[in-house]
Amino acid sequence: MTFPSRSHPVRSPFPGAPPLPVVATAVPEACGVPPFAPLRVGRGRHRLRRTVRRRRHAVAAGLAMTAAALAASAAGSRAPAGVDEPRAGTAPHREREPVEMVSAPVRIADAATVRLLRPGDRVDVIASPVAPVDGRADARVLARGARVAEVPRATGGEGPDGGGALVVLSVPRATATVLAGAGAASRLAVTLC
Repeated sequence: MTFPSRSHPVRSPFPGAPPLPVVATAVPEACGVPPFAPLRVGRGRHRLRRTVRRRRHAVAAGLAMTAAALAASAAGSRAPAGVDEPRAGTAPHREREPVEMVSAPVRIADAATVRLLRPGDRVDVIASPVAPVDGRADARVLARGARVAEVPRATGGEGPDGGGALVVLSVPRATATVLAGAGAASRLAVTLC
């Protein structure tokens, strides 16, 4: 099938140019469309959403299990030794009030050891009796993991027993009382934690 040619020429887009001739073109005949199955477009997007949703659920379940395990282990570690766990159906023990920390000045027998300490260090304070009882000098730990708050400079004066150096420890109030009492009757030493 062909189109009839036009009687008037097509005007050129360029000014001053001659008009363009009209050329008749042949149009191909229509052919049949072969049968094919219908296409389903857009289903991959739903699959991707479903996969992402499943992964989110898996991650959320993993985080919930981890939080439950941490809570269970923390609750188990809070019970003091020798205290039974609460039975099922009973009210849990209340948390203890926070321990009030105080600064306790302690005279350590070995001044050279005190010179090694810096604020922020953790030390164990050990007491040994000045005069051994029955030939035995049993040392005992008075404070574990006490934080060194300050190491005052030596002013040239020595301790009452002729030696030692002062260190200020941050300890609970009850431990400060024990340290003050032991300092009068025992020689104190520290070990770095």
